Amino acid sequence: MQLTDQQLKQFDEQGFLFMPSYFTPQEVKVLNDAAAEIYATERQEVWRESSGVPRTAFAAHTYDEAHRRLGAHPRLIKPVEQLIGERLYMHQYKINAKAAFDGEVWQWHQDFGVWHRDDGMPEPKAMNIAVFLDDVTAANGPLLFLPKSHKRGVIDAGHDLETTSYPLWTLDRETVTKLCDEGGCVAPTGPAGSMLVFSSLLVHASPPNISPLPRTIVYLSLCQVDNHITKFQRAEWIAHRDFTPIEALDDDCLAQLAGERGAIAAE
Repeated sequence: MQLTDQQLKQFDEQGFLFMPSYFTPQEVKVLNDAAAEIYATERQEVWRESSGVPRTAFAAHTYDEAHRRLGAHPRLIKPVEQLIGERLYMHQYKINAKAAFDGEVWQWHQDFGVWHRDDGMPEPKAMNIAVFLDDVTAANGPLLFLPKSHKRGVIDAGHDLETTSYPLWTLDRETVTKLCDEGGCVAPTGPAGSMLVFSSLLVHASPPNISPLPRTIVYLSLCQVDNHITKFQRAEWIAHRDFTPIEALDDDCLAQLAGERGAIAAE
């Protein structure tokens, strides 16, 4: 899949692209079923909210077949390779849940700011790509973006160790307000299977989910191979140390798995 000139222009100007219904319901189901199985485990990679509901499952592509395939899916890898212009490795893989009623906030931050300070990533030659595993609406804790904020470079941040179970380098209210005045604030919403690509410098957050509607999103953080991290102070399953370039699989790799599992279930 190749991005159009218009999409490339939009990404440069706004810092993100949104592609509704990018994966089929069949592909989404195999990923969502796998996520539910992972969240039910007590693995160290599964972090929970203070209420006990899942918050994040790290590195699922290393221990689950469906997510291994998503981590090398050409619909994800090829657009980012086009945007960055080089081969990529997986810096981080997360399945982020916003459980119904109990999903907590993700504060305002830049991902590269975290990767640079915590992991020693040299330059922002990295970005995120996200796949909705549930319908994302205005009600269930959507991502909030500050368009054009990626043009500001790395912004000063404070290290928040208290708000949630996950430590984060966060931006203060004055900075966020100024950036919003300059570029606005948007919340991309759409059906399960939709995809987002966004710059690692784009300021973003998400509010709590107090609705009865769950919201799960898979995030791949992809980095240029020769821009790999240089500090190893976080667990390997949070900040990966395998800098091997990702080899994209066939486009039907998830559909094949879904078909195989459907055939087994029917026996």
